Formats: sequence, C-alpha cells, structure tokens
Amino acid sequence: MSALAGKTVAFVPLTMGFDLTRGWLAGLKAELEPLGVKVVVRDPNLNVNAGAQAITTLIGEKADVIIVQSPDPQTYTKLLKRAEEAGSQVVTINMRTAYVPVLHVGNDWTGMGEQSANAMVEACKGKSGKVAILLGSFVSSDSTYTLKGFRNVFAKHPEIKVVSVQSGDWDAVKSKGIVQTVLKQHPDLCGVLGPWDGQDSGSAAAIKEAGLTGKVFLITSGAGEQGSACDQVKAGAYDIYMSYDVSAQAKEMAASIKWLLQNKGKTATTKGTIYSRITQITKANASVEGTCWKLGKT
Repeated sequence: MSALAGKTVAFVPLTMGFDLTRGWLAGLKAELEPLGVKVVVRDPNLNVNAGAQAITTLIGEKADVIIVQSPDPQTYTKLLKRAEEAGSQVVTINMRTAYVPVLHVGNDWTGMGEQSANAMVEACKGKSGKVAILLGSFVSSDSTYTLKGFRNVFAKHPEIKVVSVQSGDWDAVKSKGIVQTVLKQHPDLCGVLGPWDGQDSGSAAAIKEAGLTGKVFLITSGAGEQGSACDQVKAGAYDIYMSYDVSAQAKEMAASIKWLLQNKGKTATTKGTIYSRITQITKANASVEGTCWKLGKT
C-alpha cells in the first residue's frame, strides 16, 4: 500500500516495562511494518519530563502519527494540541486526556467499573458487605472513570459498605501494605476492588498471607496476557479478572491508523473513540484456549 510506505508511527508509553505496552507495540509492528510503516518507540520510563521531551522531539521530526499513553488528563494536553496543529495525527491509548485528539482507543473504564461492582455485589451476598477500593492513581483518567462506575452501582446497594478508598500508585508493594492494614481493621472484609494486575499482585499476596484466599473476593483488571491473567486466576490469586485484551486493542488501533494515514488532511474535524470489549476471566474460562493472549505470539 503506497499510501503507507515510508510513514512514521511513534509510540510514547508510560513505560515499556508493562505487558500491556509491550503487547501494544508488538501488535502495531505486526500490522504496520509489513506495509512499509516505520514504528518507533520513545520510552520515558515513567518520567513525565522525558515523555514531554519525547513528544516535543517527535513534533519536530514531523512524525505522521503519535500514540500517547498519558499518566493523567492534563500533563501532555498542550503538547498533543501542538502536535496536531503541526500536522501529526495524535492517538491516545487507554488513558483519556483533556485534549481530545483525532482518535482514542481504549477501555470503557466506567463500564468496567460497573461490571466489577455488580460482580462484587453478587460475591458479597450473605456476607459483611465490606469492600475496599484500591485505585492506581487519584489523578489518572482510568481511576476517575472506574471509581465512577463503582459508585454508580453501589449507590443502588446500601448493603455494600466501602470501608477504604486508597491509591496504590501502581505499586504492588504499596498495595500489599494497604490491604494488610485494611484486613487488620476489617477481618470480616468481603472483597477488594483493584485497578490493575501489576499492582494487585500485592493485594493478592496480602490476602494469601492472611490465609483468606477464596474468602476475600479480589477483582482486578488488565491486559489479559496469559501469565498475568489466566494463570493467576487458575492459581486463585484473582477471583475475577476484567480483561480489555491488549492484543485486540493493538489490532483495532493499527486498523484505525491505516485509515488515518490514507486520509490525512480529511480528518481534522472528525474525532473518534474505539472502546475495547471487556471479558470477565474466572476459573470457568481461564483454561479455555483464546481467553488470554501470549506476548510471544502477538
């Protein structure tokens, strides 16, 4: 496809240290590079200043498409606007920003929060109804929308008592400490609603060390990669894993980018969002082929 050959698609993640960012990159490369598209990565490794510098450099290099995973709605707002004004097309992935670019691909966090909360209501029937909520960050858009989803459901269920809402800052060690403290304060805790498998591995460890695996219901979410999702559900670490399937997200994002590259100059007034399908992974389907994806096979 001559319209795509020689084009540059740049990816600025939070860090390449996550299975979800590695999955997105692998999927983009598999879909775009055979068509002559150059896919480059600028990894700020969780440093927002490095991320801002990476985006600034890509604007100067006139990258055709810049994909950004933003740590919060505000940090990169001016730069994303500047990028599109300079001629690059901006795609945000999973984390919404205050600036609305030509395309956003990602999870419906509010919808997932509602699904998770409804599952927790069912799990807590006949129990204390006490639930702890762990967020990744109070300022990230995914946490804000997920919390809204939780509250939408719990407002209709007075039997659910939210005893803790804290931020683990995406850190498994901090998450473990928080859950340990909550369990000491509320030994009859019914469940924990967590933000992401990378952080909630700490929550699972705290529950296991307290001898409460299978008694304290743990719901997490994430990319849906085999080792982080299906294997952990089968092992009993998570009772429900809400997967937004990064492998499928990458394909959706790549297909949209192909369209953007072929229609550049005609999309300035058209902005779109592609929401990912959410799959609930439990012991009932964790062993089913295709429920999770494997990084090496993406």
